[in-house]
Amino acid sequence: MPDIRHTPEAPTDTRVLAAGERIDAHRHDDHQIVYAGSGVLAVTTDAGTWFAPGTRAIWIPAGTVHAHRAHGDTDLRLLGLPAWVNPLGLTAPTVLAVDPLLRELILAYTGDPAGTGPERRRLRAVLLDRLRASPERAVHLPAAADPRLAAVCALLHEDPADGRTLAALGARAGVGERTLSRLFRAEFGMTFPQWRTQLRLYHALRLLAEGATVTAVAHRCGWSSTSAFIDVFRRAFGRTPGAHHRRG
Repeated sequence: MPDIRHTPEAPTDTRVLAAGERIDAHRHDDHQIVYAGSGVLAVTTDAGTWFAPGTRAIWIPAGTVHAHRAHGDTDLRLLGLPAWVNPLGLTAPTVLAVDPLLRELILAYTGDPAGTGPERRRLRAVLLDRLRASPERAVHLPAAADPRLAAVCALLHEDPADGRTLAALGARAGVGERTLSRLFRAEFGMTFPQWRTQLRLYHALRLLAEGATVTAVAHRCGWSSTSAFIDVFRRAFGRTPGAHHRRG
């Protein structure tokens, strides 16, 4: 296996996306690490949507058709790796934890995409070593294949604060609770409450990026209290929603 620290560079880029701006579906011959220096980025494929605030990055394998959407003004950083360089052995889009050191490495490396020389090579070597140590973090909304499951998911996408039980939602969609429970596990690998928490976190990130207050987000996304929202958010992303909000 080649030493990943000394392989040729793949395209690296940085750009600013306005709130709500999209990049249509496309693919790359190289792997990409996608990071939002500010704002929140959502990456969507046929398999679902991955979303990343500043404590997360998204690994997109070479050849994966994907689209981007910015929530809030987003400082988009794109770091390319040749298709044969895969420090984590990942074959599907994956959310990775970004600690403060890895964040600064990504910002420094992508901040000078045309740079060359030994200093840049050393920076890239440290970045790749740090990336290899990054744990995976599941921040993913899978896409439903079964139309009955898709119908229930759509109801909660429209109103994440909807507190109806799975049985009540199923009655609205014309499908039984036991069938829905089985579908959530079979298609998404998670229970209905786990999926609903992921959905609410996704909408919370979107609303925070758009400038909503922490209290308003807690209410609009269905948490029983602001403190309950703060606790779930901190456990999911490693910082409070207030700290995320201030970072922008």
